[in-house]
Amino acid sequence: MRSEKITVRNPNHPGKTEQVDAGKYRAMEAAMLAVIPVEAPGLTVAALKGPVVARLPESLFPGGATAGWWLKLVQLDLEARGEIRRSAGSPLRLHRT
Repeated sequence: MRSEKITVRNPNHPGKTEQVDAGKYRAMEAAMLAVIPVEAPGLTVAALKGPVVARLPESLFPGGATAGWWLKLVQLDLEARGEIRRSAGSPLRLHRT
C-alpha cells in the first residue's frame, strides 16, 4: 500500500517541488502552526522544536525521530506559500503572516 503524497515547495529553489508523505507533512504543519506566533519577531527554530515535537503523534514520529528534518521541510514550504515568514536579523525567527 502506497502512502498519500503531498507536493512541497522551497523558497530557495523556485519552481522546484518534491513529493513527501502527506500524513507526516500534515502532522508537522498542524504542530508548527499551533506553536508559531502571529506577531514578529516570532520564535527561533531551536525554541520551536521542543513544543512542536511534543505535539507530534508518536505513531508517525516515534521518539521524535526525523522531526528536525520534517520541521525544516515544512518550514520552507510554509514560507514558499506565504503562511509564515522570517523576521529580520539573526538568529532566524519565524512568525505567521
